Amino acid sequence: MSGNSFLCGWYCEAGLESNADQVVQSMLTCFPESLPTEIFKTEKLIIAGHNIDKESYEDCTITIVGNLYWKSEDLRKYADSNGRVATVAYLFRKRQIDFIEQIAGSFTIIIHDKHNDRVLIAIDRMGQQHCFYAQKNQNLVFSSRVDSVVSHPLIDKELSQQGIYDYVYYHAMPSPNSIYTNVNKLINAEILIFQKSGISRHRYWKPHFKEESEHSVDQLSDEMLEIIERSVKRLGGLSNVGAFLSGGLDSSTVSGMLSRTSEQKARTFSIGFDAKGYDEMEYARIASKHFSTEQNEYYVTPEDVVEMVPKIAKFIDEPFGNSSALPAYFCARMAKERGVERLLAGDGGDEIFAGNERYIKQNVFEQYQKIPSLMRSLFIEPVFLHNSFAKYLPLVKKINSYVTQAKIPLPDRLETYNFLHKHAANEIFSAEFLREVDVNQPIEILREAYHGVDNATTLNRMMLLDWKRTLHDNDLVKVNRMCELAGVEVAYPLLDDELVEFSCHIPSSVKLKDGKLRWFYKEAIKDFLPDQIINKSKQGFGLPFGVWTSEHKGLQELAYTALESLKQRNVFKKEFIDQTIKMHQGIHAPYYGELIWILMMFELWIANQ
Repeated sequence: MSGNSFLCGWYCEAGLESNADQVVQSMLTCFPESLPTEIFKTEKLIIAGHNIDKESYEDCTITIVGNLYWKSEDLRKYADSNGRVATVAYLFRKRQIDFIEQIAGSFTIIIHDKHNDRVLIAIDRMGQQHCFYAQKNQNLVFSSRVDSVVSHPLIDKELSQQGIYDYVYYHAMPSPNSIYTNVNKLINAEILIFQKSGISRHRYWKPHFKEESEHSVDQLSDEMLEIIERSVKRLGGLSNVGAFLSGGLDSSTVSGMLSRTSEQKARTFSIGFDAKGYDEMEYARIASKHFSTEQNEYYVTPEDVVEMVPKIAKFIDEPFGNSSALPAYFCARMAKERGVERLLAGDGGDEIFAGNERYIKQNVFEQYQKIPSLMRSLFIEPVFLHNSFAKYLPLVKKINSYVTQAKIPLPDRLETYNFLHKHAANEIFSAEFLREVDVNQPIEILREAYHGVDNATTLNRMMLLDWKRTLHDNDLVKVNRMCELAGVEVAYPLLDDELVEFSCHIPSSVKLKDGKLRWFYKEAIKDFLPDQIINKSKQGFGLPFGVWTSEHKGLQELAYTALESLKQRNVFKKEFIDQTIKMHQGIHAPYYGELIWILMMFELWIANQ
């Protein structure tokens, strides 16, 4: 299961060394000591982990972690009789690399194909699990954590300058890169093949979007709720399960379905903040009352942040700048303290049913491209972009801003707000650091993901990009790692393969209709969720770090001390760090608070390496 199951190990074509057991024990030290592990070894392959299924056959060795299931009834029956490892082996013998097409759920699968002397590693479609790898000569080292990979004596623990730049750009580490020079990680829906000729990677699944439907909205609504109910029932069928409940659409839906499918009273867990504009506990309580859940609450304080931030930075295996990791941890810890072993999270609804504000905003900019090109080039742009009076007239100034942004193609336009697009890199980073960096690489990663499918609408391309960037590279890292730190399993019912496939067949004009985000989803749940939750404005799960740090001396000391230490690393210009602190102490506390968090978390992380 994501967030608690894990594996690590390596394959050596020439055969394992005599000290293989000692080395794998070193790799295991990067995982929580409280979790029992087991070691599985063949002549050329050694794998260790927690909650792993494994078997060695004459022709192949199969290792699985995660919560996978089968796409056909025949396979389900076969697995009931023979087990899931034998079922994967059966599929692999029959279909070779295409075996993965018959498997759904959350998983990492490793296959040693003995006949062809190769290793295959695959992760699930939405990237609910993560797998890092590094090649050295005839060895392939792999793990659920990157620090475990570099614990292998063959792999150099060299920080990547490009990785540091990517972190500042993304606030997280984008796949397929990692923070280490010689280590990469799989992208969602990717399979890796390692053999004597080297490593090759393939996307084994790409979504097929449809823009027409034969069914009514009512029929589709019923189908969606049935799929979510099946997913929650599959993942929540335990006596010690609970659900994150923020009070938003997704967590409320999952919590409600858990209440519907559970034989016991569903347990829900919510985090609040004593800070104006950040607390959504009111809506969590509305959902809890509506579904009669056993509600558990905790209010995070500035003192909690001071205590846990260094511990979180030390635990996470790569720099991570999403401040909502902290409330996610406290929510998971509260659940663990109350005996919960598995939490259901609502991540994914915005990304598969069009719930992010940028989807509407970018649709407005896309209308500009529908104006005939001659009119744009001969009239609009000369008048509104190239006249000096534009900056003096408010209406013309607004049109100038609109046209300037509209001219930028997607996905580049999504990054116009990015700090590293608003400021030149040489204003932020040292000249020595920049010599080792390709400043264009981050946007190239976005372009590749955005254009990853053919014949898709702009809306679907933006969501496809978010499947990788927002979910796999960021939010799922956050929830997985924080649940791992708290000692709780986590599962994502809204990232179920069946539901994702279903969402791809909802026309874009129905997902987002008349400028209303998640129009279809809200229609589908109008008789399931309370009106107050359906109609509330979107807020998110943010931490009021910027506001708190401007007032709380302990937080200021933690943050500013980290930034002072960061000055000595010859990555950032000292003037940039000084200016960041100055702006945070002025009238820009919330905006620059995010930047301070990102820099602070990097320094606290690197100080532990």
